[in-house]
Amino acid sequence: MRLSLVPQERRFYELFRQQGQLVSESLTELSRALLEGRSRHARLRDLEHACDEVTRQIYELAHRTFVAPMDHEDILLLASGLDDIVDLAEEVSDKLELYRVGQVREPARAAGECLPAAGQHLQSALDHLEGFDGMYERLAAVYRLEEEVDRITREGLGQLFADEGLSAAELIKWKDLYDLIEATMDACEDVANALQTISIKNA
Repeated sequence: MRLSLVPQERRFYELFRQQGQLVSESLTELSRALLEGRSRHARLRDLEHACDEVTRQIYELAHRTFVAPMDHEDILLLASGLDDIVDLAEEVSDKLELYRVGQVREPARAAGECLPAAGQHLQSALDHLEGFDGMYERLAAVYRLEEEVDRITREGLGQLFADEGLSAAELIKWKDLYDLIEATMDACEDVANALQTISIKNA
């Protein structure tokens, strides 16, 4: 009986590696969209659908597996958190298209430059989920990036409200975009927290 469960246990690590790659690709695509000033919504929509499918597989596997490599609630929380990152990245790109953004404001570009690094650190952490090699350093890097994006978006919001020549429509549009960019990075921090909890429980 135990031998029949082992392949399912190993499957969790493979699925989380897949999610990590999708998160990294999504944040890289969003960064490019912000730097280039054009939506990459079609690609991000495809990545979001792919991540939904992997998340579904993790949920189904968790419900089928009696002996899992970590707590079931931690598995579901981690899978959901990773899916949230991709959902938010897709939403930001969708809003760039919906709002017909041509010129991206400098703080949004600066925040966008932090996103791919966060995705790469999370992907690397998930690649090493079994054994937790170098987990602390990778998660610490995500926390630093979250603080940087928080600082950038806070300054960006301050600039918005200080710009007397900005129309009400532009103000609302950019406040929404800054909030979504910050939420995307906050979701990365949430995943880092989930990974930290898992590593502590399974150390």
